[in-house]
Amino acid sequence: MGFDIESLSEATSGAIGALVSTTILYPLDTCKTKYQAEVRAQNHQKYRNISDVLWEAIATRQVLSLYQGLGTKNLQSFISQFVYFYGYSFFKRLYLKKSGSKKIGTKANLIIAAAAGACTVVVTQPLDTASSKMQTSEFGKSKGLWKSLSERNWSESFDGLGISLLLTSNPSIQYTVFDQLKQRLLNRGLNRETGAESSPESLSAFSAFVLGAVSKCIATFLTYPAIRCKVMIQAAESDEDENKQSPPKNQKRVAGTLHTIWKREGLIGFYKGLKAQILKTVLSSALLLMIKEKITKTTWVLMLALTRLLFVTRSRLKSS
Repeated sequence: MGFDIESLSEATSGAIGALVSTTILYPLDTCKTKYQAEVRAQNHQKYRNISDVLWEAIATRQVLSLYQGLGTKNLQSFISQFVYFYGYSFFKRLYLKKSGSKKIGTKANLIIAAAAGACTVVVTQPLDTASSKMQTSEFGKSKGLWKSLSERNWSESFDGLGISLLLTSNPSIQYTVFDQLKQRLLNRGLNRETGAESSPESLSAFSAFVLGAVSKCIATFLTYPAIRCKVMIQAAESDEDENKQSPPKNQKRVAGTLHTIWKREGLIGFYKGLKAQILKTVLSSALLLMIKEKITKTTWVLMLALTRLLFVTRSRLKSS
């Protein structure tokens, strides 16, 4: 049972961390997403920078609309992080068991992380698409989750699935870098508690925060053009800048979206909003991993206690 307990504790702590970090940083995420979704020539841009989105919300007295879609985003974040961390921990431990190794190499780590990420994307893509459309709607005019999903067919709920699968390289890079740096710190004897060999080792909050920020910054920079492309694909129909006419069908495709960015904004357009993306994702990831590291042991102990309680209860029922 130890195998399942540790995987489940990793998944639970990761999901809780995602829920907290998503809620704290959601207004920033909304501003970032609306800014990324706009694609116009420089002299026709509505938003010159991310702060323009915030000032628009304030000027129209729609500050609370910065939280539009929060429930959907939290649901998507919780499910995605639970599935990801469970899959990552499960595949990692399975690999170590089958290979007989005590450590996992970088290549194997990337493959495992990508596999876990692919499973996560397929499960949560409809929620991801819905939350993006809700965030990029006009302030005060966002639709609920059920209405957003029911208004379009099943295939439209998976808009951007291909590029989302491509972006599994982002968490793969992030968690591989984080895991390797974490192991190096732990191997040097940092933050190792005596007499706790039976439970998962953890970093201090500060160390987890720094390593989370560094690892996510690297992953975000390498994959940002695909990140912006995904936002545009998912937000095309609800982009307030396109209200007067329907977006071209090829804008729903990766090639068409890339061509639109190149034609209207040039090469620099592929990195529009990079600073905001790094700020949001680095803070989010760092908070997530910091929270996860600090509650992993507690979660592990609770899971172990629950398992033993169930085992004792089952034994008594059988004996009676």
